[in-house]
Amino acid sequence: MRDPEPLRIVHVLRAPMGGLFRHVRDVALAHEAEGHRVGVICDLPGTPGYNEDMASGLAGSLSLGLHRVKMQREVGLGDLLGAGRILKIIKELQPDVLHGHGAKGGVYARALGSLVRAERSRVARLYSPHGGSLHYAPASRAGQVYFRVERMLERLTDHILFVAEYERRTYAQKIGEPSCAWSVNYNGLTDEEFEIVTPADGAADFLFLGEMRILKGPDLFLRALADLRAGGHPDVRAVMVGDGPDAGAFKKLAHDLGLDDAVRFHAPMPARQAFALARIFVMPSRAEALPYVVLEALGAGMPMIATAVGGIPEIFGTGNPALIVPEAGALARLMQTALGEPGTLAGWMPGREALEARFSARVMARNALKAYRGALTLRRGSAGKNGALSSVS
Repeated sequence: MRDPEPLRIVHVLRAPMGGLFRHVRDVALAHEAEGHRVGVICDLPGTPGYNEDMASGLAGSLSLGLHRVKMQREVGLGDLLGAGRILKIIKELQPDVLHGHGAKGGVYARALGSLVRAERSRVARLYSPHGGSLHYAPASRAGQVYFRVERMLERLTDHILFVAEYERRTYAQKIGEPSCAWSVNYNGLTDEEFEIVTPADGAADFLFLGEMRILKGPDLFLRALADLRAGGHPDVRAVMVGDGPDAGAFKKLAHDLGLDDAVRFHAPMPARQAFALARIFVMPSRAEALPYVVLEALGAGMPMIATAVGGIPEIFGTGNPALIVPEAGALARLMQTALGEPGTLAGWMPGREALEARFSARVMARNALKAYRGALTLRRGSAGKNGALSSVS
């Protein structure tokens, strides 16, 4: 359905990778399909981990194009050069809406959007943290600096879109209650991702799918498997799909735990392809925002064990017995239950109708557009300073 009042929307982010880029892609394509004109500005290709296949597919689908500008991860003088190039692109695209994602994209969209306002009156500035600076500890020197910057940037922000209520609470705890309008807009799946994936013949018992780094808990997964083998399940088998900075260390840990014959490691692959490799999905992360892979696994019909971190309880419901603390012993106990009582674990999963109603790409795009139009209304001066402080789901 095409929108009768199309907008010019530009998203700004640094790294085209992970759930952040997936979120931007799905919102951008949904808005293009509704008749809006959308563009994306992000870092140059070439950095390991960037999803260039997704970026290439997106480039040909955006009426305002995909624009690549060098954006360094660390704060430095290079940011000034990047800002000049991004400002030039923004002026050429003449957006109604600038939506910054992540810490670096949020700075560029809000600061440069404010500069553009000196020449044009109708630019709404929105920001989605996606974790970003919120990952820092309040007591750390870096955290103190970034949180002060975030607070100052609120003056240049028309609306903050959080991807989970957990993210909003974290923002309030570390930075303070937002002084601008805000809403919660959950990540969402496409219709195809709600189709069931059937396990392949010879599928393993458990699947880990994600980045191979300590934050994601691959070590907890391996230690839980070792506990299962020692506790009466010598034939348990698992698959680990992914790559990352600690991949070598986790392969060595698997060997040291005597799991060479129990675990197969695979390079990254599409999530739904990975889901067919096992019967039960395990998400042992130590920290998350609102991970797409949890939604994807549930959409595919996979029973799941996950840690109760970040926004994951918002998907399952607080107190769901399928959620545990990020600790190997607790994980092993629940994995043992899953092996012995698979029907019990399946019964703890959220209902599909509820999932589709809250976590679909259509709902995500609709809520983002509502925030955009609200920010534009505020910009025209027809509402109060902060507008409606609301929670959209």
